[in-house]
Amino acid sequence: MAGEIPDLEATVRTGTGKGAARQARRDNLVPGIVYGGGEDPLPISIPFNVLYKRLKAGRFLATLFNLKVDGHDDVRVICRNVQRDVVKDLPTHLDLMRLRRTSKVKLFIPVEFIGESVSVGLKKGGVLTIVRPEVELLVTAGDIPESLTLDVSGLDIGETATISMITLPEGAKVTIDRDFVIANISAPSSLRSADDEDEAEDEEVAADEVPTAGDEDETE
Repeated sequence: MAGEIPDLEATVRTGTGKGAARQARRDNLVPGIVYGGGEDPLPISIPFNVLYKRLKAGRFLATLFNLKVDGHDDVRVICRNVQRDVVKDLPTHLDLMRLRRTSKVKLFIPVEFIGESVSVGLKKGGVLTIVRPEVELLVTAGDIPESLTLDVSGLDIGETATISMITLPEGAKVTIDRDFVIANISAPSSLRSADDEDEAEDEEVAADEVPTAGDEDETE
């Protein structure tokens, strides 16, 4: 089950239309609308600084929020669109969709790595390289996992861990239709440097063994 869902606080926007929206922006607010969930649309405003900070943090369109509006029950929402100023690229309006517990939604879920202290490859000096720290899943709004767990204890140097090695929550589905890599264990830099030197020496020896044109003439 998901951990704490972040709150998104808003106020009811009085008035509708372009005039009310412009006034909201003059008050350093971003106008928006909440729709869906079998209820009437609700015009809202969100402080510009709050929304801008959320947008800068990333994944805003793929994050589930607990919307808090005075005078209304808290509701889970996900943003479906953020309109921006064409010149300044700053948010000017947003659309939030209400979600029921049975609604399906795409979200990025973080991957938690376990077994590092006993990993075969890491004990040999290998380095764990995380390719995907989070994975996009199609999940039910009422059953969002807090994280996915990947056990790397059995991985050796040169081996990779893919999404098929993770047990997904019941009802969840990966949005990418292939067995993609989550992490791998690579050789330590010292070992890679030694291998590179060996390869370079082998190439030099091979080059020395190639007869030159003059050598071929002498042989004949």
